Amino acid sequence: MTQKELHNQRLVNEANARTLSHLTRRHFLKESAMGLGALALGSLLPGCLSHADNGSIAFDPANPLAPKLPMFPGKAKSVIYMHMAGAPSQLELFDFKPVLKKLDGQDCPDSLLKGKRFAFIRGVPKMLGPQANFVQRGQSGAWVSDYLPHFATVADEVSFLKAVTTDQFNHAPAQLMMHTGSGRLGRPSIGSWVTYGLGTENQNLPGFVVLSSGGHFPDAGKSVWGSGFLPSVYQGVQCRSEGDPVLFIKDPQGMNRDIRKASIDAINEVNKVEYQEYQDPEILSRISQYELAYRMQMAVPEVMDINNEPAYIHEMYGTKPGKACFANNVLLARKLVEKGVRFIQLFDWGWDSHGTDPSTAVDMGLITKCKQVDRAKTALLLDLKQRGLLDETLVVWGGEFGRTPMMENRDGKQNPFKGRDHHVDAFTIWMAGGGIKKGGSYGETDEIGYAAVSGKTNAFDIQATMLNLLGFDHTKFTFPFQGRPFRLTDVGGTVIDDIIA
Repeated sequence: MTQKELHNQRLVNEANARTLSHLTRRHFLKESAMGLGALALGSLLPGCLSHADNGSIAFDPANPLAPKLPMFPGKAKSVIYMHMAGAPSQLELFDFKPVLKKLDGQDCPDSLLKGKRFAFIRGVPKMLGPQANFVQRGQSGAWVSDYLPHFATVADEVSFLKAVTTDQFNHAPAQLMMHTGSGRLGRPSIGSWVTYGLGTENQNLPGFVVLSSGGHFPDAGKSVWGSGFLPSVYQGVQCRSEGDPVLFIKDPQGMNRDIRKASIDAINEVNKVEYQEYQDPEILSRISQYELAYRMQMAVPEVMDINNEPAYIHEMYGTKPGKACFANNVLLARKLVEKGVRFIQLFDWGWDSHGTDPSTAVDMGLITKCKQVDRAKTALLLDLKQRGLLDETLVVWGGEFGRTPMMENRDGKQNPFKGRDHHVDAFTIWMAGGGIKKGGSYGETDEIGYAAVSGKTNAFDIQATMLNLLGFDHTKFTFPFQGRPFRLTDVGGTVIDDIIA
C-alpha cells in the first residue's frame, strides 16, 4: 500500500472513530424516535409543567435558580434549619418528667425492654432521672431546663413538638430520614426540594447554603444536603466561617478575574455546543453553575464576613470572628437570609450523650454543648424579630431522634458516666417564625418520657408542615424519576395544623 493510500485509510479510520464516539447511550436514546428516546422524553415532560398542571414546577434549565411562585401563598419565604447531630436529650431540655426523677436508680421494668431494639443497651439498665432543673417559662408556661437559660427567655416565640418519633435508631439513617424522607442514600434533601420549588431571590448567591460546626460532619455525611435525583444545581453549597468561605473561591496565583471570566466563557461555549448536539438540560444547569460560581467570587466574601457587624451583635450572638463555631454560623445564617438565600442548613456535631466519657455525659458534656448554642440560637430569634424578618423566616431546631429514660449500659455493664441511649419513640423539636404559633406545644409523652401518648408526629409530618408554610402541598409537589412522581414525604406526612398560626 502506497503512502497516499495509507494516509487515506488513516483518515477513514479517524472518521469512523469519531462516528463511533457518538454512539453513546445518550445518543442512542436521542436517535430512537418513538422508542426509548420518546419514553425518556415523556418521563421528563412533567418536570417542565406548571404547578397547576400536576404539581411539578416550571423548570428552566437555563436559569434553574430563578425565583418561582409556590403553589399557594406561603407564610414563610426562607428557612434556617439548625440540626444538632447526635440527638440532644429531650429529658434534660424540654420534656420535664417528675415521675422519672422518683424512679432514678431503679431497675428498668421489663415492659420497657421486651420486644424493643436499642443501639447499645443490653441486659437490665437503671432508670435515669432528669439531670437538669426545670422551670415553666413565659406566659405559655413551657418547661425549659436551666441548661438553656438564654433560650428560656424566648420560649413564648416558639412551638414545641413534644412527641416526635422515627423508625431509625442509628445516626446516619435517622439524619437522612429527617432531611431527605428516607433512611437510605439517594433522595434529595429538603433544602434541595425547597430551592427546586422556589429558586432564590439572590442570583449571586446559592439558593441552599450549608454551615457546619463541632469539628465533624454529620454521620450521614454530605448526603444530608445532596440533591439526589434533582438537578445538581439544587444541592447545598457548603460554606465556612473560618478561612475562605468557599474552597477555591480565590483566583489562583497568576490568574486575575478577567482571565477567570474568559476561561468560564470558553468552557461554556463548549457546553453550549454540547447542548445543541444532545439537548440534555443538565448541560444548561452546568453552564448556570459555572456562571453562578463566577458571581459568587464577589458576593460570597462580602456576605460571609462578620467582622463588620457592630459590637452589640457580636455580644448578642457570642461570636468569635475568625474561628469555626456555631455562633458564627448562626450570625451568618441571619446575614444570608437578609441577602435572599432561600434555605440555610446548620449542622452542629457532638450531641451524642451516651455517657462513655465526660464529654458525652448528660450532666457534663451536654451542659457544655448547650452553652455553645444557647446564646446564639436565642439571639437569632431576637435579631430576626427586630429586623422584621422572623415572620417570613421559618426557624427549626432539633436532632434525629431522642434519648432513653433509662441509663445506657453498654454490653450489659453500666457506662462510667450518666448517659442515655438512642430512642426512636419520643423526642422534641421546636419551630419558630414563618407562620408558626407563638408559645405553642403539640404532643405529649407518657409520665417517664418513653413513648408518645398524644399528638404523635414523625419526619414526614415535619417536612409536610415546612413545605406547607412555604406554599406547597406536599402530596402534589413532585419530581419525575424512574417512571413515577417522587415527593419528599414519599407516601406519608400530615400537616401539623395545631402549630400553624
